[in-house]
Amino acid sequence: MKFTVVITTAPYGHERAYSALRFALTSLLEGIHVNIFLIEDGVYLAKRSQDPSDFPNYLEYLKNCIEAGAVVKACGPCCKARGLSEEDLVEGVILGTMHDLVNFVKESDRVVTF
Repeated sequence: MKFTVVITTAPYGHERAYSALRFALTSLLEGIHVNIFLIEDGVYLAKRSQDPSDFPNYLEYLKNCIEAGAVVKACGPCCKARGLSEEDLVEGVILGTMHDLVNFVKESDRVVTF
């Protein structure tokens, strides 16, 4: 089984991104393959050097997902529009395009959007 998790919201403003990462990590722990596509403000999840003091560190959750086998792509045009380059992203996150999202959806059994 394979899930694609699409994350559209930035970290720390709402809890949707946090819920998405917990869902993805739990799916991985249950043996489900997971693709994560970061789009719109969701690309900020992959920004290096996040260190919030009053919130769970979403970047650590994303890294845990990558270590557990998730394939993570961030929308390249969304990153560019927000001033993020590939060097700004944590290791293991690949810049992608809408074609990558379409491929993720085609190969998945389920797609969940947060």
